[in-house]
Amino acid sequence: MEIEFAAVVVFWRGPAPWHFVRVPEEHVPAIADAAAHVSYGWGMIPATVVLGSSTWSTSLWPKDGGYLVPLKTAARRAEGVEVDSAVTVRLRI
Repeated sequence: MEIEFAAVVVFWRGPAPWHFVRVPEEHVPAIADAAAHVSYGWGMIPATVVLGSSTWSTSLWPKDGGYLVPLKTAARRAEGVEVDSAVTVRLRI
């Protein structure tokens, strides 16, 4: 399954801070269906992320009925992405 969407980068200030984009609601049902086949625990869903010319493997994080896509620091820096940046993300699940 592959989806592409536009989103805004947000910052989570936890003990281990991360930058994320939220998967738009219209894609959540399809991802939830795929989760039944690919999730490895805690609702985490393995995915390949493409942002600009950067590609990496990660897992989608379930949050408030949707999913967050963690953005690797190296990819953010390579693509010039900061908090509140509008980005286009492609996911392969």
